[in-house]
Amino acid sequence: MLTMNNVDVLLSSQSPRRAELLRQIGVRFCKINAECEEVLGGDESAPDYVQRLASDKAQAGWQVATAEGLRLPVLGSDTTVACEGRILEKPSSLDEAMAMLRHLSGGVHQVYTGVSLIYPGLEEAEYQQVTRVAKTDVWMRPISDAQIEAYWKTGEPKDKAGGYGIQGFGSAFVEKISGSFTNVVGLPLEIVVQLCEEYNIPIWQNDPNEIGEQ
Repeated sequence: MLTMNNVDVLLSSQSPRRAELLRQIGVRFCKINAECEEVLGGDESAPDYVQRLASDKAQAGWQVATAEGLRLPVLGSDTTVACEGRILEKPSSLDEAMAMLRHLSGGVHQVYTGVSLIYPGLEEAEYQQVTRVAKTDVWMRPISDAQIEAYWKTGEPKDKAGGYGIQGFGSAFVEKISGSFTNVVGLPLEIVVQLCEEYNIPIWQNDPNEIGEQ
């Protein structure tokens, strides 16, 4: 069983980056581990894809929470990179990372993140769900194959959509962005803060640490 103490949100994600961003704005949260299949539909656009997955992740977290008897808001999120109509997910090999970063090199691409919040209603079976999507344009410097190989050896690209992390070593590849920086990291805080304001979820708490994990 989960034990909750001063928790305001359940984060349906194991991403350390999303957890750190929630801490940054002082949200008191607890991570829960909820399984959610991430399969791209054949005709899905990037914004539709992240909107669906964010909603599915929130739903999966809600099911885990209700099974444990918890009635707390649940936050789900998903991020992807799109370039010239092609969706770039997480590379599983150097060859995949090489192909992705060559595709991004010297051009502009888009980062999309879906954010979905489920908020419990007055009755046990009732809840509200709202899902929003953020978009950021990212311009990349020209990237050489030698740089991609060296970057792969750092281990950073392996769990990053598009094969790079803007908050880490991958920032060396970025020329400029237009839009939300935290969206590119993995959780657009402007959307999170809006949702917190709309649903009376406190931010700027004195001890914004995760309390536990499932």
